[in-house]
Amino acid sequence: MARKMIEIQDLMRHYQMGQTVVKALNGVTFDVAENEYIAIMGPSGSGKSTLMNMIGCLDTPTSGEYILNGHRVSELDDAELAQVRNREIGFVFQTFNLLPRTDCLNNVELPLIYAGIKSSERKKRAISTLEKVGLGDRIDHKPNELSGGQRQRVAIARALVNDPSILLADEPTGNLDSKTGDEIMHLFEELHKAGNTIILVTHENDVANHARRIIRLRDGIIESDEKVKNPVLAEAPIATV
Repeated sequence: MARKMIEIQDLMRHYQMGQTVVKALNGVTFDVAENEYIAIMGPSGSGKSTLMNMIGCLDTPTSGEYILNGHRVSELDDAELAQVRNREIGFVFQTFNLLPRTDCLNNVELPLIYAGIKSSERKKRAISTLEKVGLGDRIDHKPNELSGGQRQRVAIARALVNDPSILLADEPTGNLDSKTGDEIMHLFEELHKAGNTIILVTHENDVANHARRIIRLRDGIIESDEKVKNPVLAEAPIATV
């Protein structure tokens, strides 16, 4: 049986807005095993973005417990959270979040700089990761010289370069056309096969059905948590993006 990568127990996140308490998360409990591929879904206001921020160590809970790879995250201070974030989590955003004046190599090296990795090792690991996502021939290109799909591949390489425990993707195909989106989902499929643990947040059923498990939120609680019976297997060739 695969070991537990994430343990979340009765997680709550409440916000005070004037005289009103907004219960963004109101008692969420679930585990994530190593090499799972999970989609988190829910309508606007369901709590999925708040849950993503919790999993990504970008926010702390009002109450409840969150354990990530043995770290009791719910008890860490901001500096400790930043360390866990950089070491354990690779982020992929809808808007890519690349540095526009910096080439692919330096964009991918960024997490390694924060981790204190020496220059020669950074370059070696960044090149290797760019090759892994099919961009070995685009190392010296800047984001404005790349297609949308290629920019997202750079963002995925940057998320992977630290060999994180979790790859956390927020609407990873949201800014891409359907063909390019399919190609990015093919890349996620390959990463999952290679052993990566993937959690993606999406409002699109077509994207969620690539995962092996879908957690649906509504009003800050888990409405359903089900295995995907027939996951979609993207077959687009990696080199076409």
